Amino acid sequence: MKKGFHTIMSAQFFSSLADNALFVAAVELLRTSGAPEWQRAALVPMFALFYVILAPFVGAFADAIPKGKVMFFSNSIKILGCLLMLFGTHPLAAYAVVGLGAAAYSPAKYGILTELLPPSQLVKANGWIEGLTIGSIILGVLLGGQLIGPHIAPHLLALDLPGLDTGIDTPPESAIASLVILYVTAAVFNLYIPRTDAPLQPLPAQPMALVRDFSECNTRLWADKLGQISLATTTLFWGVSGNLRYIVLAWAAAALGYGTTQASSLVGVVAIGTAVGAVVASGMMRLEHATRVIPLGVAMGLLVVLMNVIDNVWLAAPFLIVLGGLGGFLVVPMNALLQHRGHNLMGAGRSIAVQNFNEQACILALGAFYTGMTRGGLSAFGAITIFGLLVAGTMGLIGRWHQRNTVTHRAEVERLLDIARSDAGHH
Repeated sequence: MKKGFHTIMSAQFFSSLADNALFVAAVELLRTSGAPEWQRAALVPMFALFYVILAPFVGAFADAIPKGKVMFFSNSIKILGCLLMLFGTHPLAAYAVVGLGAAAYSPAKYGILTELLPPSQLVKANGWIEGLTIGSIILGVLLGGQLIGPHIAPHLLALDLPGLDTGIDTPPESAIASLVILYVTAAVFNLYIPRTDAPLQPLPAQPMALVRDFSECNTRLWADKLGQISLATTTLFWGVSGNLRYIVLAWAAAALGYGTTQASSLVGVVAIGTAVGAVVASGMMRLEHATRVIPLGVAMGLLVVLMNVIDNVWLAAPFLIVLGGLGGFLVVPMNALLQHRGHNLMGAGRSIAVQNFNEQACILALGAFYTGMTRGGLSAFGAITIFGLLVAGTMGLIGRWHQRNTVTHRAEVERLLDIARSDAGHH
């Protein structure tokens, strides 16, 4: 791997680590300030908000300016979001600003890989980035939990600047202040990302042209007989995973009586399962067999409902590992199939933008749905039941949709599977 690759990986790791730790700190900040539970649940959709709004534009922005600079700007926006949260802006609004930084960051971090590395190393590089991202989610959630916990928070609060009243008086505030350091570290790494030889593409004069182009790409991927199935599956999967982070926190509080610090370690357990499932799938599954994993999605939804009967941690931990493992095994082949179809239909950058848009829109919709149920006074258990059944039902429908495709559009599906087989054979 080239020298610049490790710089990108380091920047990505620190940035993602801080995002996930900040999520836990923000949950605790809202809890300790007496905000209603629906506001804590709303953190997830607020982070997704700008991903959805800016989807048509961020890809073009990342292609018009050197990627390292885009990543530096994005991290600076995240630092601003952190500082806003510290100094009195409502945590939901401040977290949306951090999401704005993340939305601008995403196409640059994937796009620079295609500029920096030969195609033969892309799968490996994507594997590294996904692996590191999952690692940074686990460590980030654990770090967030520890920073607000009884062991570390008192030491952070004891660090006072002489002659300066910072106004940082609570564990969540001290945690958020220390996360600024992680974002600054990531931004410093961004400055050392090499400038690649790839020519910059000027931003189009008509912003609406970008919206039209984006919606055409979106329509094209949804019309593809294999693309639609893989896009529907990964969209639902990330919609659920994005919200599971908060649901596990809420469930651990209700079922196990856990505080945020203890509950955050259970979120880490789900991510460990996901990582294991992803590794197993990448070794076992072939591109053309990707659609066989759809029943696992139904199983995932039903398992979420089963969470309601678990009331001790010795059952909870293995259960959450299995839940995460099913998810990892489901998403890797489907993601590969989606990238393969997207690449063939419109090129990698645009298809990642379409994928991001759909996944974040699903996180936004499911998050708003869950937040609404919580606001309506539904208990964590009731909300989890409805959520799980919704997922199982939707995955069942996607399975039937694929079955219908293989009958009604048999020749087309066979043709696309042949392309997948030959592509898989080339690598």
